[in-house]
Amino acid sequence: MAELPKRYDPKAVEPKWYQRWIEDRDFVANAKSTKPPFSIVMPPPNVTGMLTLGHVLNNTIQDILARRARMRGFEVLWLPGMDHAGIGTQTAVEKHLRQTENKTRHDLGREEFLRRVLEWQDKHGGIIIEQLKRLGCSCDWSRQRYTLDDAYTAAVQKVFVDLYRAGLIYRGRRMINWDPAAQTAVSDEEVVSKPQKGQLYFVRYEIVEEPGRFLEVATTRPETIMADTAMAFHPGEKRYLDLIGKHAWRPLAREKIPIITDEAIDPEFGTGVLKVTPAHDALDFEIGQRHGLPVVDVLYPDGRINCPAVPELDGLDRFEARQKAAELLKARGALVKSEPYENNVGFSDRSGVPIEPRLSEQWFLRYPKTKEALAVVRDHLIRFFPVHWEKVYAQWLENIRDWCISRQVWWGHRIPAWYRKSQPSNSKSQAGGEIYVGVEAPPDPENWIQDEDTLDTWFSSWLWAYETMDDETRKKFYPTSVLVTAPDIIFFWVARMIIAGLEFKPGKTEKIEGNIPFHHVFFTGLIRDKLGRKMSKSLGNSPDPLELIDKYGADGLRFGVMRIAPTGQDIRFDEKQIEEGRNFATKLWNVARFRQMHGPSEAAPAIDTQELSIYALEVLARLNETIDAIETAYGEYQFNTVAQRLYDFVWSDYCDWFVEAAKTDIFGEDEAKKKSALAVMDFVLSAIFRLLHPFMPHMTEELWSLLGFGKGSIQFAALPKKIALDHTDDLASKHNLVLAIYGITQAGRNLRAAAKLPSNKKIPYILRKEKKPVFNEIPTLTRLLNAEEVTLDPEYQPPPGTPMAVTPLGDLFLPIATTGERERLDREIARIEQEARTVEAKLQNDAFVQRAPSAVVEDHRRRLNDLNAQLAKLKQARAGLN
Repeated sequence: MAELPKRYDPKAVEPKWYQRWIEDRDFVANAKSTKPPFSIVMPPPNVTGMLTLGHVLNNTIQDILARRARMRGFEVLWLPGMDHAGIGTQTAVEKHLRQTENKTRHDLGREEFLRRVLEWQDKHGGIIIEQLKRLGCSCDWSRQRYTLDDAYTAAVQKVFVDLYRAGLIYRGRRMINWDPAAQTAVSDEEVVSKPQKGQLYFVRYEIVEEPGRFLEVATTRPETIMADTAMAFHPGEKRYLDLIGKHAWRPLAREKIPIITDEAIDPEFGTGVLKVTPAHDALDFEIGQRHGLPVVDVLYPDGRINCPAVPELDGLDRFEARQKAAELLKARGALVKSEPYENNVGFSDRSGVPIEPRLSEQWFLRYPKTKEALAVVRDHLIRFFPVHWEKVYAQWLENIRDWCISRQVWWGHRIPAWYRKSQPSNSKSQAGGEIYVGVEAPPDPENWIQDEDTLDTWFSSWLWAYETMDDETRKKFYPTSVLVTAPDIIFFWVARMIIAGLEFKPGKTEKIEGNIPFHHVFFTGLIRDKLGRKMSKSLGNSPDPLELIDKYGADGLRFGVMRIAPTGQDIRFDEKQIEEGRNFATKLWNVARFRQMHGPSEAAPAIDTQELSIYALEVLARLNETIDAIETAYGEYQFNTVAQRLYDFVWSDYCDWFVEAAKTDIFGEDEAKKKSALAVMDFVLSAIFRLLHPFMPHMTEELWSLLGFGKGSIQFAALPKKIALDHTDDLASKHNLVLAIYGITQAGRNLRAAAKLPSNKKIPYILRKEKKPVFNEIPTLTRLLNAEEVTLDPEYQPPPGTPMAVTPLGDLFLPIATTGERERLDREIARIEQEARTVEAKLQNDAFVQRAPSAVVEDHRRRLNDLNAQLAKLKQARAGLN
């Protein structure tokens, strides 16, 4: 067996094992396997994306689940892929064109522009896949998919055509959300509401029929006054009833507009009077429809003002025009005042700019199967973790609106709709013209013009859970087991995938439970910096995961991130936590080297619980507790709990306590005891490696191999089971003795630290205690304390100033006079007095005594007696110093 190097080098270990796993096809799923299936589809990253800490978190969780499932005996499919990211990719290429050639996509034309995008994709695309491999992701790369694969594109087009023929997809002129930066429509779900500080402008409109009389309006958008086509107030507003049917002069692009009433007006906002701008506000559009008002659009698609009638504003950016409009109104005596005002403004999730409500002809989908989608989550056919996301999901579905699925971009799935050439070439209206929708082009394509628009990227990715699989794979692995995703796409993706599964029925049968896309959904938290801010390049607070891998290793990064990722909460990132992950790997490596130094390991060591030391029994008992705790935590997707329990067990229970205690037997003369201690080390290390493997795959594979714990890869080794300790003689008393010895050790170390004695200096201790039951453990206690010797003396009377500690096994003394002992005893007395007061207060509380179980009450009474006894001894020692 090869010897472990002195230092763990992830740069040597990680690529070696990942390449071996790929060559051995360890990640390839077998659709013909008789094993039970476990499957995950990777949320597809953008094709030109780069690895972020968010990707590290999400994909590490998926890898943990996939690797653990293999060890549990499942046939595992983790299906990877990428998304074409229509708006994002096109925006990046357009920006590059402007910077390098000073051209737009329209200058190039559609065919040439798409050729340029393909070049860009070939150059920048797929990098993230190689980065995920560096992280150790155990995906079935042979099944990698892309949302623009030919077969996938055909499936997207077929779904569009089928839904159109079913009357669920339609084309209409409606108020939509317009992104002036990307110059495309976006769906309601892609609009993020953000509080914004601005101004509320109070503007007066003169009554045409009563010169000198005015209606006052409060607005945040004076730059759209030129598009006003009416003034309106609530019919219950008695102040203005005499103005119904009259007109007001519009103060910019002066024109008279009617005064009307409508139930939708909020009489509490501003002055109670609304300027109705149907082209630029959804509510105003609805009012305009009810009253037959004209629609006047004063914005270009890029957000500049389009109003030659007011040359001072024409061509200005909308925000620049806002200030200029206020100045014009003031100059004309129409601006009464302005005051600071905060309101919520919708921003495009795509480009990060405020959206514009805009009347536009677009394609829409009436969502099918919404009631069924509600039911499968409500009835827990699909379970959400954390559970509170069920309510958010239900609220969205109960208030769902038709989905605007068309986008004014060229990169993506082109809408399979054609218009007769007899229509004006720039018109897409169905009115007065013929429209053809089909997977194939019309039989006489020369007489038709295909729709210029593409489909929303999410319209392709809502099929991801099943269209990524061929028929054989789908039969084995669909529905998938779990989806790991961020909560910010619960509407974009999670809900729509559920609807798609229920509508298109890709499962083996018609039954609902066979067509849901997944059984569980785990929502991750958001990684923030240690100040709680979102990570971004502009803030400079977003570390490069590849640099972290170079510095700490992939396993160090994975373990460090997972240990700080509480379920359902955002994560405060600090690089020190990744360093702790690396340090943990070093600790485990060193303890494995220690074991190897004492001879070859046994893959299946024989453990006789009746012959074990009390320290071996204790570490096995704590291993059992750890296995139970981990199993429970996995059931609730509490990955940070799993990581922390493993960290505590390895670092504290195994390394700090058991290994140190076992050295007494390992370096002793009794060969049977040495063999027993090493067998327990093998048993526990084998369990540790398997429990840790999903989190730290490379290192555990290396140690598993070098220590000879299995013939094959650790990936397929069964997870450890608890060892039976119930029939061990005097297990409870042995457990109590170990706890007492560990307690003495900690007390002795504290005495050493208080006396400012170095931890590597051997010093004497005296334990005021009769020989039984601790006598046989004095060699181990001496080692744990790094003592010169530990003397048992039931009659010991310390001289004044001798540091002492009260322990369950007797009073421990450090027979070295120290000037700091008085202060240390004062602190210890104060601590125990406070603890005693807390326990005593509970016992004096009648409600506690009457309601708490009798065993708990009795335990508190015993605790108070013990504390009072400790106090008496400490005070006696303190008095001896006076």
